[in-house]
Amino acid sequence: MVERSLRMREARGSIPRTSKLSYFFHLLGINCFRSMFRDRLPGKKTYSSRALFSPPLPRRASQSMDSELEEAVCKLAWLHFACARDDLDSGAALLAELKVLLTRLPSLPPLFEKTPKAVEELKIARAIYENAVILSLKIKDREAFERSLCQLKEFYINTCGIIAPSPDEYPFLGLNLLRLLAENRIAEFHTELELLPLEALSHPCIKYAVELEQSFMEGAYNRLINAHQAVPHETYVYLMDLLAETIRDEVAECSVEAYDYLPISVAKKMLMFTSDQELLEYISEEQPEWEIKDYSVHFDMAKPKSHMDLSSFKLIRQALSYARELEHVV
Repeated sequence: MVERSLRMREARGSIPRTSKLSYFFHLLGINCFRSMFRDRLPGKKTYSSRALFSPPLPRRASQSMDSELEEAVCKLAWLHFACARDDLDSGAALLAELKVLLTRLPSLPPLFEKTPKAVEELKIARAIYENAVILSLKIKDREAFERSLCQLKEFYINTCGIIAPSPDEYPFLGLNLLRLLAENRIAEFHTELELLPLEALSHPCIKYAVELEQSFMEGAYNRLINAHQAVPHETYVYLMDLLAETIRDEVAECSVEAYDYLPISVAKKMLMFTSDQELLEYISEEQPEWEIKDYSVHFDMAKPKSHMDLSSFKLIRQALSYARELEHVV
């Protein structure tokens, strides 16, 4: 409207071209003023220039918190959907946005402020970190998995009595036990196990991790491999693959100590490979000191050298023999 009025007046020659810009702003101000006045009329529903050009009025703190909570609920639903359909890129982006939102909620640890929405906020935050653990497993990011699991344990331990226990608490704590076992951190495994209540030991996920640890300590590696087919939840598959790698490294270390060489067929079976090519790739990547000769795997180069073969010990023996000879002379 402003531009049309400007063109009509310029065509009639009622305004000079040099004052075109100033006249444009003059008309713009008149129209803004008219729209502001029109918005005050009762029953008139239009967009005002004040709403378009003025900064928004500050919201109350409760309104701001409610909107952030609603946004977190909406994004959490999309995160759960992304994890379910393995949309990892979208899930990672949503998780990053949700973690920023969580920083604005004062009822979360370590503050634990008692706000009117504290229970809802704690439940939403706990669900976000549960999805973060699942997402890190799907991405196969071990550092992110350990970090998210530590943050999730904070809610399981320090929110007792504030919110109801999560129905997925023991499955996630079982994941933590399996992680420690897969990394061969047996002392920490037993420490975490001691912190669990007695009723947790009967849960299938906790019981599964405990039985794996017993088989691992007994050296019953075949039972560990067979347990791979009976995982209590699909999220355990990735950690079972890591546990299989740990078992393979343990068998390889024992083989070096127990044998000078092994036929390829026997080594393949002991190290739980399905083909000779997998065995050869493992040797080239993980055990470069092993040698393949005459269809056998030789461990000579990988055997630790005896301390008595070192030159320093030879010098010590010579010095002691000289001392004994001197004693005989004296």
